[in-house]
Amino acid sequence: MSLTVRRMEAGDVDRVAPLFDGYRRFYGQPTDLPRAAAFLRERLDRDESVVLFAERAGEALGFTQLYPIFSSVGTDRVWLLNDLFVADTARRLGVGEALLFAARDFGQSRGALRLVLETTRDNQIAQALYRKLGWQADATQWFHLPLR
Repeated sequence: MSLTVRRMEAGDVDRVAPLFDGYRRFYGQPTDLPRAAAFLRERLDRDESVVLFAERAGEALGFTQLYPIFSSVGTDRVWLLNDLFVADTARRLGVGEALLFAARDFGQSRGALRLVLETTRDNQIAQALYRKLGWQADATQWFHLPLR
């Protein structure tokens, strides 16, 4: 059975939430499936993000979440690919690549100036995939200011 990628709808939240919970655990957060589902549901209800997910034979295998932002210099829309996660059992099967292509297609269909993403400096596997698919490393450095 082939892999498909589609946009998450309200009825998909409970299928994608375990992946989102796995993503959060990957970054050191404690497991909290109700919180993961509530977060996704709220983003969907408020139309604050777009979640694309990959599935095969009805099983959700990975997802990416995009947030709309703007470029003041480019005076145009940019999409921040904030989250990308593939289940352990689906790694090295082309799921991440399929999600990145779907994100690219989504951005192009919306007339976006570009997609941007951030990853940790030590995530060499992800960086290799991004470069393979034409993503370019910026010369800029991201900073953050903790507020709580």
